[in-house]
Amino acid sequence: MMNTKFVVKVNRVGRRTVEYVQRIDAIPLRTTTNLKLALVMGKFTAEDVIKSIATPRCKPELISVQVIA
Repeated sequence: MMNTKFVVKVNRVGRRTVEYVQRIDAIPLRTTTNLKLALVMGKFTAEDVIKSIATPRCKPELISVQVIA
């Protein structure tokens, strides 16, 4: 059975690489460039992360991922 989970993609102004949120318990958030190491979370948690890191220099996006339950 496939479930839909979410990953937060972060585009920062001035950087060419795309980063994904890896950990949310540390301040500042830990990010990674490897999608396989990114934190897979539910929609409400991902939306909270987006609200907390959204700034004019940091553009977070929500990306859906299919995972096997």
